[in-house]
Amino acid sequence: MANYQALFLDIDGTILQPDDTMQDSTKEAVKQMKEQGLEVFLATGRPLHEIADIGEVLKIDSFIGYNGALAIYNGQDILKSPMSPDLVDLYIKIAHEKGNELILYTSSHNLLSHPENEMTKLFCKKFHLRSNKQYTEDQHANILGITVINLKEADIHLYESFPDIHLSQVNIEGFRHAYDVISDKVNKGMAIGEILKRLNIETKNAIAFGDGMNDKEMLSVVGVGFAMGNAHEKLFAYAKHRTTSVTDSGIYNGLKSLGLIKE
Repeated sequence: MANYQALFLDIDGTILQPDDTMQDSTKEAVKQMKEQGLEVFLATGRPLHEIADIGEVLKIDSFIGYNGALAIYNGQDILKSPMSPDLVDLYIKIAHEKGNELILYTSSHNLLSHPENEMTKLFCKKFHLRSNKQYTEDQHANILGITVINLKEADIHLYESFPDIHLSQVNIEGFRHAYDVISDKVNKGMAIGEILKRLNIETKNAIAFGDGMNDKEMLSVVGVGFAMGNAHEKLFAYAKHRTTSVTDSGIYNGLKSLGLIKE
C-alpha cells in the first residue's frame, strides 16, 4: 500500500456544499487522515484571512491561498508571490474600459474596484468576503490574487494577453461570469511542489481533491488527484480519479477507495 503523507483539499465545491455547509463525513475523513499522520492543507483561491473559521472546524492550520500565491505551514509563511504591479495596473485599466469589476486580494484585505457595485456585493456575500476596502493604486505591489467579475467570454482574451497568465472560471452556479486570474508560474500545483520539497515528501505520496479549473495544476502534480463528481466538466481530464459529489461524501468516498478510511 502506498505511503500517503499529505492531503490537499480545495474548499468551495469540495469541502463546502452549495449552501456553505460541511458534511459530517468530510469532518470525519479529515480527522482520520490527521490521526494517521498525514499533513493536511486547505488549498483555495480564497484569501486566507477569510477562511480561519473553516480551518478551526477541521483543526487545520496549514494553507495554500490565493491560488498558490501564499502558503502557510503550521502557522508559518513558507511561500509568498505577489502579482506584478504592472499587471495589476493593466487590469484596472481594462476593467474600467470594459465595465468589469475586480476583487483584489492582499494578505489582510480584499480590495474592491467599486465596493457599491451590486455584482461585487453579491460576490462578497457568496464568498464571505468581510474585510473589504476600496482599491487604491498605492496597493498595487501587495496583490496576491485577483478575481474579475461581470466578464463576458468575448473579453477574456484581453486579460490573457499578459505573458504566462490565464483565467479560470469560478465553478459556482450564478457566478460563472467570475474568473480567477491564474499565473502559469504561481498556482496551487506550484505551491504544492514547493511544500512537498520543503517537507521532504515525494509527489506520489500526496493526494488532492478539487472541483474547479483552478485545481487542474494541483490534481496534475500529486500522485493521486480526485475530481469531485460536481467538478467542472473540463477538470476530469487532469484527475486520475473521479469521486462522488460534494453533497455525497466525495472526500470520504475518495479516501475510502484508497483504503484509508476506517469505518
